[in-house]
Amino acid sequence: MNRKKLQKLAESLCRTAKHFNKIEVECLIKLFHTLVVEPSDRHVVIGLDRNMFRNILHVTFGMTDDMIMDRVFRAFDKDNDSCISVTEWVEGLSIFLRGTLEERIKYCFEVYDLNGDGYISREEMFHMLKNSLLKQPSEEDPDEGIKDLVEITLKKMDYDHDGKLSYTDFEKAVRDENLLLEAFGPCLPDMKNSMAFEMQAFQETGDL
Repeated sequence: MNRKKLQKLAESLCRTAKHFNKIEVECLIKLFHTLVVEPSDRHVVIGLDRNMFRNILHVTFGMTDDMIMDRVFRAFDKDNDSCISVTEWVEGLSIFLRGTLEERIKYCFEVYDLNGDGYISREEMFHMLKNSLLKQPSEEDPDEGIKDLVEITLKKMDYDHDGKLSYTDFEKAVRDENLLLEAFGPCLPDMKNSMAFEMQAFQETGDL
């Protein structure tokens, strides 16, 4: 990508990925192009496929839960074409790394709403908690413990008592108690991994 094209793309992305400045956006575009293998067919969409992206989440951000990584991929992949474009990459990272509380609440809710119906159901909570909790070998029926946990969570977060979490329920619960943001599994980077990624991604800012 030539310099002029890079600057033009960075300028337009600065408007939508508002937590990065222009130089940082340029760095993320460059990083994207080092991660993506250019397809031999010119008509093929250039982007990160599910495996490449999961590898980044695992290696860079320490994520290990397959279901959560898959859901994070879907949250980034706004147009559902199974490929993360450079725009989706920069805009997604803006929220993933530096999002406001409101942006992160929306993002986490989207990750946890497995079927996209606007609610986090008992079944969805059960699946995610079962996935993210370590199995205790001594437990006779770990599923019972998870079911109890789902009920405790609902008691705490289900304000309208309809047996599932709407976005309004989730937002109110998280605003009252920020720790509930990642109640159903870690889908945001921790501070250490975020800083390490930013240092690596933006280390060339001085050379621009």
